[in-house]
Amino acid sequence: MAKERKVAIFDVDGTIFRSSLLIQVVNALIASEAFPEETRDTYEQEYAKWLDREGDYESYIDAVVKAFREHLKGVHYSALVDAADKVVEEQWKRTYRYTRDLIKQLKEKDYFLLAVSHSPKTVLDKFCPRIGFDKAYGIFYEIGPQDLFTGNVVDEHLIYNKANIVKRAVEKDGLSLDGSIGVGDTESDVPFLEMVAKPICFNPNAKLYRHAKRLGWEVIVERKDVIYSI
Repeated sequence: MAKERKVAIFDVDGTIFRSSLLIQVVNALIASEAFPEETRDTYEQEYAKWLDREGDYESYIDAVVKAFREHLKGVHYSALVDAADKVVEEQWKRTYRYTRDLIKQLKEKDYFLLAVSHSPKTVLDKFCPRIGFDKAYGIFYEIGPQDLFTGNVVDEHLIYNKANIVKRAVEKDGLSLDGSIGVGDTESDVPFLEMVAKPICFNPNAKLYRHAKRLGWEVIVERKDVIYSI
């Protein structure tokens, strides 16, 4: 019987990638005219609030997700593929030093590297292999007749709970949570961080930071070219 591999689980946006893959894909879809210019109307107010530190990043991202889902219906699958290709080709190196180096170290120790994200799986499948991941789970959007998106999400009840995804991956790929590591940056990552042997909160938002301090989890912050352990 094959020995189970240790697993390291990472969120992607804001944890590895120094932005959001979804935001960049939406920008690319607008630039290619697959999405109308007025797509920005859905999230520009929340974006301005976040820039002015009057709102939070989560509200901004939620607005971007809403815009993406509203305008995806009727778009051909190839338009998303082209946008994902463009974003990854231009931006795949825009990663944090801490997580980039940690991924390299864990790869050398033969960890199974698992990415769990709320970005579209289409872009994750192009981004994650570039930096050494074995598998990526993300949002899968339903495709209807003539390869046009229906606007629906496949397995939505599963994908929005990252613990469910990890359980499925562990069972399917014969992985072990003994000695496992998890890295996340927001409270949506708590379900899988609670499952691993070593949870790491990297550049956490306020909700995750408070949770981490209460439970004694490691908190790492990367600012410019300095990495702090809090």
